[in-house]
Amino acid sequence: MSEKKQPTSEQMEELHGVPERESVLLSVEEENFRPATLIVPRAAKAYFNVEFLSSPEARPIRILAEYLYPLEHFRKAQVHNTIIFFGSSRIPSPEQYQSRLAALTAALQKVQDAGQRQHLESELQELERHKPFLQYYEDARRLATMLTQWSEQLPPKQRYYICSGGGPGIMEAANRGAFEAGGDSIGLNISIPFEQHPNPYITPHLNFEFHYFFMRKYWFVYFAKAMVVFPGGFGTMDELFEILTLLQTRKIKKPLLIVIYGEEFWRKVVNFEYLVEAKMISESDLELFVFCNDPEEAFQKIVSRLNEQMRQ
Repeated sequence: MSEKKQPTSEQMEELHGVPERESVLLSVEEENFRPATLIVPRAAKAYFNVEFLSSPEARPIRILAEYLYPLEHFRKAQVHNTIIFFGSSRIPSPEQYQSRLAALTAALQKVQDAGQRQHLESELQELERHKPFLQYYEDARRLATMLTQWSEQLPPKQRYYICSGGGPGIMEAANRGAFEAGGDSIGLNISIPFEQHPNPYITPHLNFEFHYFFMRKYWFVYFAKAMVVFPGGFGTMDELFEILTLLQTRKIKKPLLIVIYGEEFWRKVVNFEYLVEAKMISESDLELFVFCNDPEEAFQKIVSRLNEQMRQ
């Protein structure tokens, strides 16, 4: 048996780069004597140079990395289909709500300073505004659990993975529901100054951090076969209306069911019928989505549509 060849020094340098070393003055004897030669350290390879990779000139490389890195992981995990969950990062879980409520109530009983009391009372009022929305967290959690349990019965390559924005609130509820059902789920996080941090229920090898919003949006849509939009703010509305626009303009040609969850909330926020009346959209555009108000109803609509697509 022949011995395994060891890599040459040039190959090792190609793989690992060359460590910095001090310039050394050496006397080099050759056929014709040369004067002492200054040996200069090698420059770092471009793909090891963090300063360069962080520069505006290297932006195309960073964008490409946010495409190739998730692609590699999705292929390894055999992810081909997703169900996206969008919704507010500010809706707490019932446990978080009760914990914060108890802490504020206890603090108010002890505080004596008028300014501090006013601050705590303001925090308590703000917290209580979340109370009507706690059910949406539980509904997202329940729906994600049911969809994951259904998906786990399918062959691995046909399964549908819950995919969220990776943060707290409704995103956490979606990943939590999948986790409690024993399935994997995806978190597409984004680096922003506040609120957005990875929740603990994302499957570790499917937890991604993005810098570029448009690359994150690409991965939301690429595998998506259905989308559930819970109450939320600007970020949620951005995702909803962008995907509605892509469907309306036929930029998305594949079937993509959009479930708008919580009809009472959304009809207060957006007057879809008036958009038709004002000729800003066509009446047929209202067929791009459906409203749902409970997890079982949403589950039936989604699974019915996906089963129909699998039979085609």
